[in-house]
Amino acid sequence: MSTLIEQAHSREWFYAFDLPDGSTPPTYHGNDIQAIHDTRWKMLDGCLRQRLGDERGSLNALDLASHQGWFAVKMAQSGFSSVLGIDARKSHVDDSSLISRIYGLDQLSFRRGDIHEQDPRDLGQFDVVLMLGLLYHLENPIGALRTCRALCKNLCVIETQIVPGMSGYVDFGSYQYVRPLKGSFGIIDETDDTHGPEASITGICLVPSLDALLWTLRKVGFSSVDVLEPPDDAYEQLRHHKRVMVAARI
Repeated sequence: MSTLIEQAHSREWFYAFDLPDGSTPPTYHGNDIQAIHDTRWKMLDGCLRQRLGDERGSLNALDLASHQGWFAVKMAQSGFSSVLGIDARKSHVDDSSLISRIYGLDQLSFRRGDIHEQDPRDLGQFDVVLMLGLLYHLENPIGALRTCRALCKNLCVIETQIVPGMSGYVDFGSYQYVRPLKGSFGIIDETDDTHGPEASITGICLVPSLDALLWTLRKVGFSSVDVLEPPDDAYEQLRHHKRVMVAARI
């Protein structure tokens, strides 16, 4: 165990992991950014308790874009029978695999993969699917939401940045034929940042408005979608509705 912990301390982390020996390995963002992770988990755990109860021993979960595994660890520690994390970056899979060994979580595993290439015929379906902090880094967010629906058999929880919305009607082929806007997407350029561990893989990001996110989730097959209320001490972007967490049910 000490050798594994020494390995953790030899790396820099995005998350402030509290290791079993009471130590915390170094982070490359400092501790300020940990507030967003703590808020996400507080909101997610409250959502799971409300919708699934406290008994999770018969449930499995999938964490898409699991990064270094912080939320997957939390899910495993909260009682899920199995948790799978998938991330596009090999370094993240290596880091999260080390963390799961340190915590001794045999029900937790990680693999490398692109969200758009995940297929329920290979993976199966999951009681809970997480997509936290990923949607706004994608150039095909609607395709990603379709993947979430295909992999989910009960509850999907998504946390994302959002952009200001547009409403009204637009000419659609003719001034005599107009269609209502259901939402909007903003384009964010991360093409110079794809080397970064938290940035887009392709660099082209389409970020939804809240209306676009809710409408799309219903259109890809979720029967209900709820916006989760952030706690009073939430990370500022969630508190001021620059980001949202939503729970979608099958």
